[in-house]
Amino acid sequence: MNFLRKYLNDVKPNFEKGGKLHAFRSVFDGFETFLFVPNETSKTGTHIHDAIDSKRIMSIVVIALLPALLFGMYNVGFQNYKAAGTLESASFLAIFFYGFLQVLPKILVSYIVGLGIEFAWAQWKGEEIQEGYLVSGIIIPLILPVGCPLWALVVAVAFAVIIGKEIFGGTGMNIFNVALIARAFLFFSYPTKMSGDTVWVATDSIFGLGNTLSDASTCATPLGEVAVGKMPDSSLCDMVCGFIPGSIGETSVIAIAIGAVILLWTGIASWRTMLSVFVGGAVTALLFESLDMTNIPWYEHLVLGGFCFGAVFMATDPVTSARTSCGQYWYGLLIGVIAVVIRVMNPGYPEGMMLAILLMNMFAPTIDYCVVQKNISKRMKRLTNK
Repeated sequence: MNFLRKYLNDVKPNFEKGGKLHAFRSVFDGFETFLFVPNETSKTGTHIHDAIDSKRIMSIVVIALLPALLFGMYNVGFQNYKAAGTLESASFLAIFFYGFLQVLPKILVSYIVGLGIEFAWAQWKGEEIQEGYLVSGIIIPLILPVGCPLWALVVAVAFAVIIGKEIFGGTGMNIFNVALIARAFLFFSYPTKMSGDTVWVATDSIFGLGNTLSDASTCATPLGEVAVGKMPDSSLCDMVCGFIPGSIGETSVIAIAIGAVILLWTGIASWRTMLSVFVGGAVTALLFESLDMTNIPWYEHLVLGGFCFGAVFMATDPVTSARTSCGQYWYGLLIGVIAVVIRVMNPGYPEGMMLAILLMNMFAPTIDYCVVQKNISKRMKRLTNK
């Protein structure tokens, strides 16, 4: 690391004013601050120089996402071999590497397109490269079905970064979760690539791994089966472990729980938001179950679809969620309630987590405003009573 620091110090004059590479100063600053904490403090006023900056926070979130990513790769292979009827004869490595080869292009495309736009945007505005896409770049592939084509991913990433983020001012200024903007764009623009029974299983063989399936091969998700009035074929154990069709990173509750522990242990995610999402979803699902309006137990709503993934990794987004302690309770509670209401009341859209989070992203500032005004009113009353 000392060698790398010395090398950066040696080449830095080339990127400063008057240097031959000054036009790329924002690119150099982005890489430097990603590798090393900036050795700078504010010049005036009270300040804190902390070793944890936003890039370190984003890096920890990426680490927390790795269990869901790795299991998602395995599950992609698992579903392919299962659909072909060759699961018993396949080895663990064959299953995993098949899924790895299916998922890796999506991650590469997501980062190349997203970071490429951010680099170009930073150069255009003469600003430092923002770090927010470090997380969005890996979340976007994880919340898509494996059958989503790469060209659609390119369009969705470009739309999400430009319209959902940069146009609002970049990292920390966006109103809506960038990854969910990408998913919503795909869902409403190319619905056949995001829903139905043909997008949840990979159908082509790669480098001799996996099985080539017919275009007519179908593989419904448990929520898809519930939407048409069927009981899910999968057991509760499969739902919790993640051996079910679904978006790449959303199926395994165990893998997501490992990520949740990392986020909570490091203090990056709000436990208030996370807990209240599950409470709101559980209470609402229990109410619908008591009214015979859903044909699955209340707890299965919490382990199916993107409920867990959304509660842990997207509802807790510090930029788009509520920031006051009391507001986080209400914000998470309403997400859980709305997600289950959409699932039960709208059979045409069995997965309600995406819309629930996007809707509450819009109301998060209002929730915080109401909480702050209520606290101000209480304090004013105390002063008046004195």
